[in-house]
Amino acid sequence: MRALLLLFSIIVASQAKETYKNLYGRRGFSNGLVNMFGATAGAAQFAQEGEKFMFSEPPDRTPTNNEEFDFIVVGAGTAGATIASRLTEIPDVRVLLIEAGRSENLLMDIPILAHYLQFSDEINWKYKTEPSNSYCKAMVDTQCNWPRGKVMGGSSVLNYMIATRGFPKDYDRWEALGNKGWSWRDVLPYFKKLETINIPEYKSNTRLHNNDGPVSIEHPAFHTPLASAFLRAGVELGYKIIDYNSGEEPVGFSYLQTTTKNGTRMSSNVAYLHPASSRRNLIVTKNTMVRKVLFADSGKRAIGVEYVKGNRRYRVTATKEVILSAGAIGSPQILMLSGVGPAEHLREMRIKPIVDLPVGENLMDHIAYGGLIFEIDQPVAYRLNDLVNPANPYMKDFFLERKGPLTAPGACEAIAFIDVDRPNNHTAYPNIELLFVGSSFVTVSAVRYDFGIDERIWNETYASLENSYSWTVFPLLLRPKSRGRVLLRSADINSKPRIIANYMSDKEDVRILIKGIRETVKISRTKAMQRFGTRLSTVKLKACEGFEENSDDYWECATRSMTINIYHYSGTCKMGPRGDPTAVVDERLRVHGIKALRVADASIMPEIMSGHTNIPSFMIGEKLSDMVKEDWGYPIHKDP
Repeated sequence: MRALLLLFSIIVASQAKETYKNLYGRRGFSNGLVNMFGATAGAAQFAQEGEKFMFSEPPDRTPTNNEEFDFIVVGAGTAGATIASRLTEIPDVRVLLIEAGRSENLLMDIPILAHYLQFSDEINWKYKTEPSNSYCKAMVDTQCNWPRGKVMGGSSVLNYMIATRGFPKDYDRWEALGNKGWSWRDVLPYFKKLETINIPEYKSNTRLHNNDGPVSIEHPAFHTPLASAFLRAGVELGYKIIDYNSGEEPVGFSYLQTTTKNGTRMSSNVAYLHPASSRRNLIVTKNTMVRKVLFADSGKRAIGVEYVKGNRRYRVTATKEVILSAGAIGSPQILMLSGVGPAEHLREMRIKPIVDLPVGENLMDHIAYGGLIFEIDQPVAYRLNDLVNPANPYMKDFFLERKGPLTAPGACEAIAFIDVDRPNNHTAYPNIELLFVGSSFVTVSAVRYDFGIDERIWNETYASLENSYSWTVFPLLLRPKSRGRVLLRSADINSKPRIIANYMSDKEDVRILIKGIRETVKISRTKAMQRFGTRLSTVKLKACEGFEENSDDYWECATRSMTINIYHYSGTCKMGPRGDPTAVVDERLRVHGIKALRVADASIMPEIMSGHTNIPSFMIGEKLSDMVKEDWGYPIHKDP
């Protein structure tokens, strides 16, 4: 435990100075690693890599008041980093990239530590939903934790590195809703453009994959025997092993494809901003909070932003465009603070409306049931005590050779996409994802804090299983019908917005989730999984004890208690044609009714795609970059 705590303290320690010398320089970095696992060549090597890493990031520069740029990009997350990098490929264009958070460091990029990154106020916005009696009932104050990256690279630094594109029908549906140019045929070139596929069996498929993009995608270097058994269980039940990012056969089982390179995380910061760090036309200001967008022509044209840095207020101008890439919470918050949003709500906040648009509506997220714990008889799962045991070689394996359990993204290992209403139909449109984890929240204790499980419920329900060997699957609802909303709490940018998730307000979502639970139990009973003595834990939430075991009523109660959100917030600045009363931006991501203002991040998704949202956010950044270049007469590169 001491070793892991030391790692964590290095990750989250305050980073007050841009030079990082005291905290992340050679002495502090090397000494910390030596304390963890001795004076080895691995410690020295990782320290050197850490120094190189931190100085590869664009430096922090504070623009002068009223300084002029061609483009201002707000948010250095997945889409924002992509856009800033692509626009600065134009030598005579000056781009200001504004990030509310701090610099990334190499220790954040150890995949197994994904759970621990959420603890830090330094790199996590730590949003919470409003209390509810319909979901997250087992969580502290009946609120769901909503992590969001506050760091260079945004949530691509906090996430679990799971690389999914979604399915062709997702994007064909976007186009059918009136968004020309967003069909699968249109977005596939951008999915290819962003990736370097480092999975040998997929490299030759150049029709669907690419070998020279900025984002490395690979299988993790380590799998437990449980992960392999999960795939065999799928075959036993009649499913195929698939490349789920090809779009050709959406139903099936697979090891995870992850945004990692040589066993370490590849954030948008590393993929796009590190290579651009020497460009003189890229100016990055960190630890900088944008208060609002500035307008001219009676609010009809965006001309810049106002921001706060170091307790000083600045204004900077954009001669061409302002692009918001602050995410599905940050982008609508900034728009509403600027007077763009639901007019009645803005007046309640004493903000003068400029354009009346449904900003903050259409909030979507993927949710899962988090309480499926399968106990086993063999020591083949990830367990915290084993990972930090000095007698095990895991840390040395990682720091010396980039192999072993530390390369597994938060112990997530495999995935399946199924249609619970049409099992084994390989051309169906999956409505459930089964995310296999070679551990569970009872054995990697950090996860229960990530979920926010109430201490009383933990003690009376799950504490007895701590340190046992177990695995879990999160049955994840791919296309929820329920919609929530984001509202301002006040007119202060430092006041976190109100998040009303409305999970499972549509009964169809509950029905599909319960069928996903039952499919998971079926997998646990296969010969492949029974080899380890797999059995579903008999622990029960007290709130659900009045229901018949294994009934739909019981599983609904359990799901509304152990509601796990997958951090895929989207849809709050919905893309749609001008005639759509629910839309905020058009198909070129221009805010309706305002010139020179665009939004480009997961908030523009009209419907959430069927998978994890990080790779689609990269795609949105790539596509928006080309649209901006095209609109301003700059050359664009040919599609791969």
